[in-house]
Amino acid sequence: MRDGSEQAHHPARKRGRDPGNPAVVRWLWAGAGTLVLAGGTAYFLLPLEGLAADRPWLGWPLFVLCLGLVAALLLRQVRDIVLEKPHTRSGLVISLLMCLAVLVFSSGYYALAQQPGQFTGLRTRVDALYFTVVTLATVGYGDITPSGQEARMVAVVQILYAFVFLTAAATALTRHLHTVVAARDRRPPLS
Repeated sequence: MRDGSEQAHHPARKRGRDPGNPAVVRWLWAGAGTLVLAGGTAYFLLPLEGLAADRPWLGWPLFVLCLGLVAALLLRQVRDIVLEKPHTRSGLVISLLMCLAVLVFSSGYYALAQQPGQFTGLRTRVDALYFTVVTLATVGYGDITPSGQEARMVAVVQILYAFVFLTAAATALTRHLHTVVAARDRRPPLS
């Protein structure tokens, strides 16, 4: 049983926002699911046509800015895990950021595919999402291929980005989950 002094030092627990509370965890995952759904909906509805061809002055900086922002946020979460900061939701945030990185690359590929000669086989947003996931998984079926120089450069950037940022994030996420499971195994049973 916990004494009142412990709750006084943990204001989150006092207000019912205990990070270990299953209801809070369910709400957080529901919110994360909603964010992924909103991101996916935005991906399919945003006017991406013409960003690469008609407005490269907007498309490329926006693409680089989004990737840089996701990378910075991923590195922050990795840092929090390495430093073992208490009460972080790194597992949730890393998962969301990884989904966001996939959507950013898919958007870039789709915008590039609007230019003639950049891609063979990439016509729709679903094709772009599929190509992003296949490239991320290093499967490479060959049905969609980057044929233009810009498309090939973005594919190289995606491979390097996944190798550096997503691998670091996945490794940190695995470490975090291992720590959480080990901590739960050490808890005494409730009576």
